[in-house]
Amino acid sequence: MNHNPQELEFFGSQAHNWWSTHEGAAALLHQINPVRLRFITQLVHLKNLKILDVGCGGGILTEAMAKLGGEVTGLDLAEPLIKVAIEHAAAEKLKIQYHNTAVEVFAEQAEEAYDVITCMEMLEHVPDPKSIINAMSKMLKPKGFIFLSTIDRSLKSFLKVIIGAEYLARMLPRGTHHYQQFIRPAELTEILRASAIEPIKFGGLKFNPLTKTFSLINIPAENYLIAGQKI
Repeated sequence: MNHNPQELEFFGSQAHNWWSTHEGAAALLHQINPVRLRFITQLVHLKNLKILDVGCGGGILTEAMAKLGGEVTGLDLAEPLIKVAIEHAAAEKLKIQYHNTAVEVFAEQAEEAYDVITCMEMLEHVPDPKSIINAMSKMLKPKGFIFLSTIDRSLKSFLKVIIGAEYLARMLPRGTHHYQQFIRPAELTEILRASAIEPIKFGGLKFNPLTKTFSLINIPAENYLIAGQKI
């Protein structure tokens, strides 16, 4: 199966504080979630669209899209995170479907079923990103949109994301990321086109160390976003 058991165990162990904005692996996700959502909604109005959130974790982005009126489904292989996501959505009275299954398996029953598919901060944690993207392409309707975020494999990314965020600033638990799994924008573009998806927009996350906040920029950064449309 297309996952790293150690990575899965690591993120599953964070389930108990996934909705904490102050500690754990998800605390940073809470900070960047409004920026990710802005990148998506600049291109697509989510209301009444069928949306799939791949690698949804405990449902941070999933819930945000549901609150904008999307008909959202979340997928994740970490069972503890799916349990947390289900419980939190119920508490928020949100109608979200969650599945503890691999995207490649789910794709077999959901061909051309979704208007929008998101996959944020996940591709750098799997052995075969190409397989994930190919499965997502199968599930996209013609002209459907895909939104991805991941980390560039560069010296700046190593210094900022691993040394800076994990070891110095301690914004993330040590061991959250592995440099060799980072993906260059050109590589991701090539993978998307091979899966019949045309990249249409890039963005990046810019961190302000003084205000400790993130903003959206219109060019790729160390942590970058890419939007594509199925051909």
